[in-house]
Amino acid sequence: MQQPAKLNYKVYQGSTFQETYRWESQTKVYSPISAISKAAPCVITTTSASLIPVGWRFIVTGVQGMKDINNNWDNYYLATEVNGNQVTINQVNSSQFATYTSGGILEYNQPVDIIAINARMQIRTEVDSDNIIYEATSAGGQIVFDQTLKTISITIPASVTQGFTFETAVYSVELFTASGRVTPFLVGNLVLVKEVTR
Repeated sequence: MQQPAKLNYKVYQGSTFQETYRWESQTKVYSPISAISKAAPCVITTTSASLIPVGWRFIVTGVQGMKDINNNWDNYYLATEVNGNQVTINQVNSSQFATYTSGGILEYNQPVDIIAINARMQIRTEVDSDNIIYEATSAGGQIVFDQTLKTISITIPASVTQGFTFETAVYSVELFTASGRVTPFLVGNLVLVKEVTR
């Protein structure tokens, strides 16, 4: 069974809370690199670039010549633009790097297919509490799936957080299908930061 990710947040009273998530599978995709620009931003040419959603994280390994571009999962890159067989990394200025000569792999975790998946979220003062402070669902529009970017976005409007009075709370997010399969996705604690400007 999949273990949910544990993420704790501060919720600012009277402000919109919005977070976007990308659900990665355990399947690795290895895409051979054929060119890397010496430019700002850096552009990588690779065989399966079109399969990488914009905003997805990846690493680069085994590059010869431009070895400065090689990294690891402690310092991953984000695909800021994907065009044909090219991926742009806006955070990297490779103009002063050595010239790319050969080799290299662009590696990332394949996105989980989020078609036909629904989601629900509940906030309670504590796990055993019967009182639901707030509930969000994909059916209600507070949780949105983007099939192109492979993202799951959760929004709590400012008009809702304005009414929050808890000091601390807990939340969880579940993903589920029409067939009844339920996957725990997120759990964590919330701390309310009281509003000053109101």
